[in-house]
Formats: sequence, C-alpha cells, structure tokens
Amino acid sequence: MCCRLYFLLEDSGVVESREWFALLIVSMGQVDPAAHTIKSHGASLARNHLRDWLILLLLLVIEIVLFAIHPFYRFVGRDMMEDLRYPMKDNTVPVWAVPLYAVLLPIAVFLLFYMRRRCVYDLHHSVLGLLFAVLITAVMTDAIKDAVGRPRPDFFWRCFPDGVEVYDKWGGVVCHGKVGDIKEGHKSFPSGHTSCLGFLSLYLSGKVKAFDRRGHVAKLCIVFLPLLAASLVGVSRVDDYWHHWQDVFAGGLLGLVVATFCYRQFFPPPYNDDGWGTYAYFEAMEEESRANSNRNNVNSLGVQGTEVEVVNQEAGGRNGSDAFTHFSIYDHIHSPTLEAMELGHK
Repeated sequence: MCCRLYFLLEDSGVVESREWFALLIVSMGQVDPAAHTIKSHGASLARNHLRDWLILLLLLVIEIVLFAIHPFYRFVGRDMMEDLRYPMKDNTVPVWAVPLYAVLLPIAVFLLFYMRRRCVYDLHHSVLGLLFAVLITAVMTDAIKDAVGRPRPDFFWRCFPDGVEVYDKWGGVVCHGKVGDIKEGHKSFPSGHTSCLGFLSLYLSGKVKAFDRRGHVAKLCIVFLPLLAASLVGVSRVDDYWHHWQDVFAGGLLGLVVATFCYRQFFPPPYNDDGWGTYAYFEAMEEESRANSNRNNVNSLGVQGTEVEVVNQEAGGRNGSDAFTHFSIYDHIHSPTLEAMELGHK
C-alpha cells in the first residue's frame, strides 16, 4: 500500500522526494519508532506496580522482625549432644555475601539482557519477581527456623564453649555460652543460603530457549550453572557444620518452589514458545498491534481520498482547466460519496 501511495503521489506531483514521503508515513502511523525503554515506559510501569513494591517493603520489615526475635528453644538432652559436637567454624560463604549472589548477580544478568533488547517490561518484572522470590523465601525460612528451633551440628560448643557440660534435673542443657551464639544455634532448619538462585535459573532457561526442542544441550549447561552454585553453597553449609544435610535439602526445595511461583507471575513457562518474554510485553505488543491496525484502516481510507483527488486533477486537465480540486487526506471520512463507494467496494 505504501509503494502504491508513493508512486500515485509522485505521478500527481504532490511528492518530490522519498524523504518527504518517509516523514508522511511516520506521521500516518505506518512506523512506530517508540521502544519500551526505562525512559519511555519505566515511570508508568512502576506506578502500575506501586502496590507490589509496597508489599516488598512490608515483607522486608517482616523479615527483619523474624531475624531479630528469639527462636523456639527446643529441648536438647544429654544423649542428643552426641550428634551436636562438631567444632564451631567460620562461614565459608558469609551472611553478607548472600545478597551479592542472590540479588545483585541476577540483577546484573537482567541488565545485560535489557541492554540488548531494551525491554523495560522484562527488566522491571524480572527484578520485581526476583525480589519477591528472595523475600518470600526469607520470610518463610526464618519463620520456620524460629518455630522449629532445631539445634545446629555445632550446638555443643555454642552451649558449652569451655567444654563443661551442665544439665538440669530433666536432663536438658543449661547453656552458659554467648547469648548470640546460643540464639543462632537454634536456627538450623531450614537453610536459607541455598534457596535463592532458582529464579535466575528459570530466567536463563527462558532467555536462551533451553526447551525449544532443538536438542542444544549447551543451553542446559547455562541453566544448571545457578543450580550448581546453589548446591556448592549448600555443601559448604554442611562442611562448616552450620547445617545438617536435611536443612540444606529442605531450604533448596523451598526456594525452588517459591521461585517457580514468582517467576510464573510474570513469565510464561520456559518450555513455552513465548517463554523468552514477559506477559506484559506480549500484551503491550497486542495493544500496539490493534492501535496500528486502526491507524492502517484510517490510512487506507486516506489513500482512497488521495486517489479521488488525483482523478479529479486529471479530469480537470483534460477539460483544459488549471483548477486543482483539493481534498484533505482525511476529508473523505465525512464524504457521503466516498462512504457509498467504500460500501459498494465491500
């Protein structure tokens, strides 16, 4: 249609250059130069999800409270101490490192994909989904920790740092170690270090189209990298005697389930043909497609109006008249004659 319009206008002398015609097509809506960037859609997208960000703040407050309160001090008897005499060691993966690999590293990956595709929907929803996954997992993990109060493998040395055992008349321990060490010693189940990389694995599986049925096993290696890192972190928790293996297994399973639910809030399944994008992106594309379709309908009517103008101009030339009958490109919308012609054409 565009080519037909160009040559029609060129023959009639209305168009003198292709640059002018390109500007005309852009103004008529044939080309949509806008992109879904932070500058163009970021503010409106954040406003639409303002409640979600407020809920994140609420989850953060709840997590701080759960971390600060004392856990349930479960009964620990003399016989139970046989399995809790592992030495106290420093963390191979310290607590301050958890936000680095669980939050900042995935966000850095999200930013790399944003720099390539310039899709603010993908960036916003991936960050929002990640934070939801991390905070919901943290809240659930610490709530279970406080409720269960399972002693850590090194609980003996937390309770009796000098090695002198003291028990009450029921055979329960009477700890005389540091309050902070004893409090932390009752937070073994489940582990929180291993529950934070499932979202990144799901995100990568969608972006590289790991399940496109083409058999590229190398894509699975990319998907498994975050899971491998989480597994190694879990192994370090057992090696440092901060957790039992059941704690690590339960924490990893909990984190993976929560990450899957949070990921599916914003993204199709990774095995879906549209798994590389967000639901919001495809909805925006559909809306723009409908808008472009409406503009194209108006533009097609504009082409018919232009053809009528050229025909009238040629008829005037054959009658020896230099008069130029001018019709606006959109004047035919209100023209009963053209509406009748259009209905007859249909």
